[in-house]
Amino acid sequence: MAMQGLAPWACDPAQTRGRRFAEAPAPTRSDHQRDRDRIVHSSAFRRLVYKTQVFLNHEGDLFRTRLTHSLEVAQLGRSIARPLGLNEDLVEAICLAHDLGHTPFGHAGQDMLNACMRPWGGFEHNLQSLRVVDQLEERYPGFDGLNLSFETREGILKHCSKANAEKLEAQEPGGVAHRFLHGAQPSLEAQLCNLADAIAYNAHDVDDGLRSGYISWEQLLSVPLVAQHHDQVLAEYPALAEPDQQRRLLYDTIRRMLSEQVYDVIATTQARVKAAGVGSVEAVRRHPERLVAFSDDMAGKSQALKQFLFRNLYRHAEVTQTMDHAQTVVQELFTLYLEQPQEMKPRHAARAQAADTQAGRARAVADFVAGMTDRYAAREHERLTGKRLLA
Repeated sequence: MAMQGLAPWACDPAQTRGRRFAEAPAPTRSDHQRDRDRIVHSSAFRRLVYKTQVFLNHEGDLFRTRLTHSLEVAQLGRSIARPLGLNEDLVEAICLAHDLGHTPFGHAGQDMLNACMRPWGGFEHNLQSLRVVDQLEERYPGFDGLNLSFETREGILKHCSKANAEKLEAQEPGGVAHRFLHGAQPSLEAQLCNLADAIAYNAHDVDDGLRSGYISWEQLLSVPLVAQHHDQVLAEYPALAEPDQQRRLLYDTIRRMLSEQVYDVIATTQARVKAAGVGSVEAVRRHPERLVAFSDDMAGKSQALKQFLFRNLYRHAEVTQTMDHAQTVVQELFTLYLEQPQEMKPRHAARAQAADTQAGRARAVADFVAGMTDRYAAREHERLTGKRLLA
């Protein structure tokens, strides 16, 4: 099914590189629409609602989760894709799937699971997202995984170590890992999702950080991107300086921050695509640099905000203490399940017990732990150890 209005450098679903297992086309949906629908209906997608972004799930009803983050990334992605003439359905599919392999407890959980798996190849959440859609979802009688199109799978695999890329290339020559070994670029749709992810988490972590009380307006106003739009809002709406209007002040500041970044990406990418002279998806892949990008000025502003959040929110003493407990939960669960795989759910236990190597057993345990929600991991840890580390 061809799509109208696509630019020559966009991924046309009529020209897809296809699925690993051949399927008849859907009568009313393109392959990338179909990918998006399969992702939304997957178990891994539903579990994102109880997985941490920065604050643990039980810490407040209004803090972002991996699910709300993914929805915000998809919204930003589509907003940027349309004026660039890109494939909006593909952008949405990649954005919705990009965190499917994330562990419970955010980056703290991922770092600990990587440490636990170091003797057996480590753990990468991007690679895990690909494992989820290629192998771990069990919905269809003819194949494991969701059997997504090449273009969606390529976008999901945002990063990949050389060692893992070589393993994937051996299993799928010329496949989604090929570019990591040969210096090629992904599609513009995949490049866009990477940037939409960064725009979304910077903005919503400002919101959640203020809501939590871990960062203050006084601190935030040291960040040029925030201060610029905060001051513009107050110049237009002075009444928002009142204490009972702080939410409106924050929301309009963030709205303007997002808009400026979106328009900057659109203008910069249009200029870079024109200067590069690319006229096809394959020309995009062969181009030596990423074409979806911020301007230099906006890249600097975005980086300054990211550094501020790292220092003042992600490294805040309260956040760090909670994440230390979360890492203990992940480490002890991994160790317990590796020694006693029967404590896992039956299908995961069966996979671990059927493994003919310790590496295979460890990977089965990592798959189970990575798929847990925050609250399920905390409950399981308490059940198995008698310790309650996370209230």
